[in-house]
Amino acid sequence: MSDISKRWYVVRAVSGKEKKVKELLELEISRHKLNDFVAQVLIPTEKVFQIRNGKKVNKEKAYLPGYVLIEASLVGEVPHIIKGIPNVIGFLGAVKGGEPVPMRLSEVNRILGKVDELAENQEEVRIPFVTGENVKVIDGPFNNFSGVVDEINEEKKKLKVMVKIFGRKNLLELSYMQVEKEV
Repeated sequence: MSDISKRWYVVRAVSGKEKKVKELLELEISRHKLNDFVAQVLIPTEKVFQIRNGKKVNKEKAYLPGYVLIEASLVGEVPHIIKGIPNVIGFLGAVKGGEPVPMRLSEVNRILGKVDELAENQEEVRIPFVTGENVKVIDGPFNNFSGVVDEINEEKKKLKVMVKIFGRKNLLELSYMQVEKEV
């Protein structure tokens, strides 16, 4: 029975509930003994770093929020069981409420390759700042001070931020982790 052809589909889920949807999907698959029809359920994630209470915290974040990938053969009751899971909106397809459209192999390989790349390059931090942008210091002796990004050093992952201290402008060199965008 393992010669059932499976394709990758995108299941739309309530954003932020992807992990719960994955757990429930896996539970329903084993409960209904559908392991021959559903090969795997995947949530593409990336590792992000944040500063919490002065400590660098590693956190996993959904790379495609609101979407869960599923490798399955959509025959019989399988699509109905998947759609019936709480927090599942439906399948991604050409028309709303229409037939689920399988992903192209190139898309699958690109997403799976990106997931592997993100897992390998976990230390890679994107440059989330631009020169002239307002930022707030969230760590270090100048905590809660606001300033403007003056210069970005990508190699060292540092910013030079112009901060007003006691009415005078001072240039501080801070790491990406010590500042956040001001809202």
